[in-house]
Amino acid sequence: MPDVFANITAAPPQALEVISNVLELRASIPQQQEMLRTYLRDIDFPDRAKVLEIGCGTGPIARVLAAWPNVGEVVGVDPSPYLIDKARTLSPGAPNLVFEVGDGKGLRFKEASFDVVILHTVLTHVPTPEAVLAEAHRVLRSGGWLGVCDGDFATATLSTGALDPLEVCVNAFVEGFVNDRWMVRRMSRLAADAGFEVSPLRSYGLVETVKPGLTVTWVDRGADVLASRGQISQELASALKAEAKRRAEANAFFGYMAYASMIGRKSR
Repeated sequence: MPDVFANITAAPPQALEVISNVLELRASIPQQQEMLRTYLRDIDFPDRAKVLEIGCGTGPIARVLAAWPNVGEVVGVDPSPYLIDKARTLSPGAPNLVFEVGDGKGLRFKEASFDVVILHTVLTHVPTPEAVLAEAHRVLRSGGWLGVCDGDFATATLSTGALDPLEVCVNAFVEGFVNDRWMVRRMSRLAADAGFEVSPLRSYGLVETVKPGLTVTWVDRGADVLASRGQISQELASALKAEAKRRAEANAFFGYMAYASMIGRKSR
C-alpha cells in the first residue's frame, strides 16, 4: 500500500481529516516541540529572514517560525488544498505568515528568494526527495540555511516483548503512511549531493508511556490499513485498537521512534 502522503491530492476527505488531526496532535507534544526548537536554534536566522516551509500541512511548524526571533516572513507550501485551507483557518491574525498550494518538487519561486528553508517530517514521504532538496537549494540565497528533521521509521516500535501483536500494526502503519522508512539514514548524503554543506545529524527520541498521544495512533491507522487490505477482519482491527487503549489505561503502553535533524547551508 503506497504512502498516502505521496499522492495526498488524491486522498479522500476522511483520510485528510485524520492526517490533519495527527499533524496538530504531534505538534502539541512537548518532546516534539523541543526537537523543533533545538534544531531551529542551530540556524543563524538573519534579520527579517524570509522563510519557506515545504510540506507545511496544517501549519503548526510555520506558526512557530512566524514567531521565531529575526523572522520577517514565512511562506508555507503544501500540495493539498484541504490542508492549506486548514492551515489558514488555524493561523488567523498572523500578518507575516501566508500559505499556498504548491509542490515542493516544482516551486513557483525565483532563484535565491529565501534565507531559510525548512523540511519538517517531509522527506520520508516523498518518492523523489532529491527533487525537493534540489528545489530547496535553488530558492535559497547564497549562504542560506536548510533545516531538516524527520523520523527514522525503521526504529518505530510498540513492542513490549517478543511477538507483540501491536507490532503488526506498526509495520502496516509504516507501509501505509511512509514512503521510505530508511530515509533519515541517507539524509546527509542526499543533502550533500544537492549542493549543501551539511552538519552532523542531531539525534532525538520520542518515547510515550503514560498518556500516549502520537504513537497510539499507529495502532488505529495500522489496523485500518490491514482491514482495508482484507488481511484482518474489522473485529480483529477493533480488538487491536482496544488492546492499545487497555495498555494506555493500565500504564502498560510503550511507543518509541528515533528522530534526527540536519542543518545544511548553501555555499556562498
